[in-house]
Amino acid sequence: MRMWRIIGQGTQALGTNKMRTFFMMVGTIVGIAALTVIMAMGNGAEQKVMKRIEGFGPRAIMLIAGGGKDLPPPDLTVTTLTLDDAEAVRDKVHGIEAATPVAFKRNMPVKAGATQSTAMIFAVEPDWHEAWDWYVSDGDAISAADVATLAIVCVIGQTLSHDLFGSESPLGNYIRIQNVRFRIKGILEHRGTSPMGTDFDNRVLVPLSTGMRRLFNQDYITYVRIKVKNLDRIKSVQKQVRQLIHERHHITPPQEDDFRIVSAQAVGELARGTSGTLSILLMALAGLSLLVGGVVLMNILLISVGERQKEIGLRRAVGATRKDIRSQFLAESLAVTCSGMLLGGGLGTVITLILEHTTQVPIVLSWEPFALSLAFALLVGTFFGVQPARKAASLNPVEVLR
Repeated sequence: MRMWRIIGQGTQALGTNKMRTFFMMVGTIVGIAALTVIMAMGNGAEQKVMKRIEGFGPRAIMLIAGGGKDLPPPDLTVTTLTLDDAEAVRDKVHGIEAATPVAFKRNMPVKAGATQSTAMIFAVEPDWHEAWDWYVSDGDAISAADVATLAIVCVIGQTLSHDLFGSESPLGNYIRIQNVRFRIKGILEHRGTSPMGTDFDNRVLVPLSTGMRRLFNQDYITYVRIKVKNLDRIKSVQKQVRQLIHERHHITPPQEDDFRIVSAQAVGELARGTSGTLSILLMALAGLSLLVGGVVLMNILLISVGERQKEIGLRRAVGATRKDIRSQFLAESLAVTCSGMLLGGGLGTVITLILEHTTQVPIVLSWEPFALSLAFALLVGTFFGVQPARKAASLNPVEVLR
């Protein structure tokens, strides 16, 4: 009961000067609101990373033509990777389930009658479906016979199917790509949008031989998609592939590689690194706001102690102990920071919801920011409330009442 009475007295004292109390809360409100938004953005970024890894394939490795250490889209003008390289990977690298060569072009015009659209064109082999875990939902996939005979057939994505044929089935119909007439033999399963914003379903698959000779007129490939049998063999397979291509391309240090090997882990680490750097910066700003708020809180409480000396002396004269005075001012400090935490959490939630509905920023609200906000509020309230509480408790009641 005594503790509740002290808390009530502290809250009542704060209520007598609402404007001062609000100014003591401002720093905490801003800091907690920023913390809530930052953590929601961080959770959203983490979810985006997981979607990117899932879309890439956790057991997948990409051997991409062209050097460099970053992860940009493949340079379609690079000619360093060949079908023989893909065949060597398939035959000589241990621990892989599939290795399929791919050549592709972006934004090529595709026509069906008078209707025209653009799509990415992928020249593939039959094991492309296994390597990507992506199969046809209707019709037939690209077959070995299609590749062997340079068949003029294709499999299309559902976005392109809708754009060119509407609600009608495209199976058995024809599309024209660069004046080459392809018969549609299958429709790919729906895959949706990639984390980078690319429509996975706006694509056409054609036999690798047909694409390289009839469409692209090239003798090189863009990348090799490799599917590893077990996750724990990813690094081993990467090492084998790198050594193999070094040998085939006669690359010795300090020569730079003319290829890149990308894994799901590399994609995830890049995304985490980018979002993590931003989160650290924003967390530092939120921490600075809380620090400034704590300093403001302490200074205003110290001023309050000076203005309330007679009140403190009177309370001591009627029996209040130093511990009671110290507890009251600590209660006031904690009341300010906890109230600021509630208001800041509410403000942060509102800002987060607005960002979610008005921007493309990934947002995921969870309980963690509120638990962390409570911990910060208690820490700031206690740390910055100690000095004013000590000063108030150390006052001599005789001197302040004289």
